[in-house]
Amino acid sequence: MHRLQIRISVVLFVALLYSCKEQSIENDTSTAEERTFLEYVNPLMGTDSEFSLSNGNTYPAIATPWGMNFWTPMTSKMGDGWTYKYDEYTIRGIKQTHQPSPWINDYAAFSLMAVTGELKYKEDERASHFSHKAETVKPDYYSVYLADYDVVAEVAPTERSAHFRFTFPETDEAYILLDAFFKGSMVKILPEER
Repeated sequence: MHRLQIRISVVLFVALLYSCKEQSIENDTSTAEERTFLEYVNPLMGTDSEFSLSNGNTYPAIATPWGMNFWTPMTSKMGDGWTYKYDEYTIRGIKQTHQPSPWINDYAAFSLMAVTGELKYKEDERASHFSHKAETVKPDYYSVYLADYDVVAEVAPTERSAHFRFTFPETDEAYILLDAFFKGSMVKILPEER
């Protein structure tokens, strides 16, 4: 009897998935070949959390499946387990992270931040205002307009690293800041090995 219930449940689940797929394709102007599963993912789900109230306890992880590193915009201070809070409106950098949960926190993290004008090192001073309207968040791509610096920052993950692109305005004072933070982080530049 138990196996029969499982088979019926599986058949109903598959039928439900098929009907949802058919309905979404009928309402969509693109063909099935043009659609990917990535289009159905919203990495911002669950980012409206704080220590006193959990609404998901997630951060927008920009990564490949089973990737060595995850990348995330950083709205909170280093050391705050909730590195990205939806209701915050400044970005301190795009952080490489291994953080599985805000309760466990992070280790060996660093960030990259594009700035123009006077060079600012401290994360509070360099933070730039941004709007969710000028932010694109997908599992395989992140883009944000850094309003204080007139810079577009973009990141696309690879299996072990990421591709970054920073689009600066015309200026003689444009910088990419590498912040190794603390608590076990280190950055070593090897020019001969590129």
